[in-house]
Formats: sequence, structure tokens, C-alpha cells
Amino acid sequence: MQPTNTPPVVATAGSSDPAQPLVVLLHGRGSNEREIIGLADQLPSGPAYAAVRAPIAEGGGYAWFANRGIGRPVAESLADTMAWFRTWLDAVAPAGRPVVLVGFSGGAAFAGGLLLADPQRFAGAAILYGTLPFDAGVPVTPARLAGVPVFVAQGEQDRVIPPELLQRTWRYLVTESAASAYARRDPGGHGITGQTLAELGGWIHERLAFLARPEASSPANDPDEELERRT
Repeated sequence: MQPTNTPPVVATAGSSDPAQPLVVLLHGRGSNEREIIGLADQLPSGPAYAAVRAPIAEGGGYAWFANRGIGRPVAESLADTMAWFRTWLDAVAPAGRPVVLVGFSGGAAFAGGLLLADPQRFAGAAILYGTLPFDAGVPVTPARLAGVPVFVAQGEQDRVIPPELLQRTWRYLVTESAASAYARRDPGGHGITGQTLAELGGWIHERLAFLARPEASSPANDPDEELERRT
């Protein structure tokens, strides 16, 4: 089912203060908000966490977009769901409230689409074990994410996401996009490892610490101020 005007189903954790930064957790294809909200227990305290249920029912769970193959969104479907999501986001996090996206697998593609469509809207994004939505109506031009903090993690033995899409995503985020990238590869497959989760927590902590500084006035900041790691 395609998105409607109905607000999404959202699971929350962490702070209930609407002035605190918001970390949005985006689950993978066929999953739901209840599964990914558990990550909040292992991430830094301080921000509010919201896990949003994707709007398309699929495989006993939910999906963020119709696709034309694994990791390849249908452009019209992606545009539709991104507009639906932004309606919710703009209500809970109006301009001035920092928002960090954390997406896994299909949720990574969705997070990437949101970030590429409007880089200045977000204080950062984590693209975990997934691909950016290439050839799906969002711009992937050089330096599109200049200075935007991005965390990217991939599994060397990932057999779910096509390898050419993983390689293209890595190359774009780490070099072509000009993002302030923190990137790691795991020896495992298509799943969040304990080490990745620990480093993601450290990255989020660094983002929150930076945003708490008086001079941090915009989501995309000087890349020299960011924690970087490329492995």
C-alpha cells in the first residue's frame, strides 16, 4: 500500500524534550519500527529517538518504496514516500531542531534519498549496510554533500545488496560527494555488528557534542570539525 495522509506509526525512546536533537531510525525492508528502536538502548543518551514504520506493507513487515530490483527504488514511489515522511518530520522537528538519520539496508537507501534531496535539512546521516538510491530521481552530483557528516558501514561478505551498488555508494560517499565521511567495512555480511554499533554511537556522540556548541548554527558544518575515519 502506498502512503496516504495518515501519520506514520512511530516508536520512541530517549528524551521527550522537543528541544533536544532527534535521531530517526529507519528499518530495513520487511521489518518494522519495533525492531530497530532497540538500537536506541545502545546509542548515546541525550537525544530523542524515533523509529518510523515504513508506509508500504510487504513480506510481513514494511518497505520504504517499491523497487525494480534489490537496492533500486522506483523513482515515483521514492518521491511519494519521501514527501510523506517529510510531512511528519517537519511537524515533529521544525527548522532549528537538529535531525540525524540512521538507516539500515532499505532504510539506508531511504535515508540517502532524503539526504541527497535536501542536504541542509539534516545534521548527519548514517548509511548502514545499504546503497544510495542511484538512478531514482535524487541528485548524486559531485560535492552534493559537501561538509555534511555521513557515517557509512558495509559488510565485506554482504550477499544481499548487489556489490556494484555497495562499491558505488562507498566511492560516492567517501570521495565524490565531498561529505565529511566516517567509513568502515566489516568482515561480516548484511547485519549491524557490535563494533559498528559502538562506532556509530561514538559518531552520534561527536555530532551531539558539536551541535551543543554555541557556534554550531547549521546542520552541515566545517568538515575539519568532524571526526573522520576511512578504512
